[in-house]
Amino acid sequence: MTQPTTTLRQRIARRLLQLVGWEVDPYIPPPAKYVLIVAPHTSNWDFPYGYLGKMALGLQLHWVGKHTLFRWPYGWLMRWLGGIPVDRRSRNNVIQQLADVFARRERLVIAITPEGTRSYTPNWKSGFYYTALAAKVPLAMGYIDYRRKRMGISEPFLPSGDLEADLEHIRAFYADKIGRYPEKTGEIRILSRPADQGPAPEAARSGRPQEAVHS
Repeated sequence: MTQPTTTLRQRIARRLLQLVGWEVDPYIPPPAKYVLIVAPHTSNWDFPYGYLGKMALGLQLHWVGKHTLFRWPYGWLMRWLGGIPVDRRSRNNVIQQLADVFARRERLVIAITPEGTRSYTPNWKSGFYYTALAAKVPLAMGYIDYRRKRMGISEPFLPSGDLEADLEHIRAFYADKIGRYPEKTGEIRILSRPADQGPAPEAARSGRPQEAVHS
């Protein structure tokens, strides 16, 4: 099987990580579209290490931001950096806006930190889950494990609509992944879904209480 060509940029990133004792799992999920969970997120160091990991893997990642960040004169820079604007005032809720973006593109990976902050939070925000469900794309789990100094991405899986069953799968994966500050790592659970995000996707209606959605 032919190995993908490694660019100079990737080799430099891998070398820099090696110099500080880090390894990157070379596996990259095959789907052209997926939502990438990034966890645990407990430190400012997650960004530089994660950015080098992205470079080492040759990934083109996108992130979600409030539409006002994309106004002149910096809008072009936000988009160049991979930003995707969402408007909470729109008649289409944030989840549907992102599902529409997935539908328009042939390739798209959106990275989301469900903890939403590097400080301790008792639960995850659920935008990552309902975005994948509405867009009918897989979820993959990205990690930065400070205990082993290793980072990588899991095999992707399609969310089933059974939120608790899917969260159990996610919990099992992250059980041995340790953030820089373990005491800031919150429980992988999702609270009730707020009304301003609109109705849950049909696939999620399984008789369970609906869960929270945040982008």
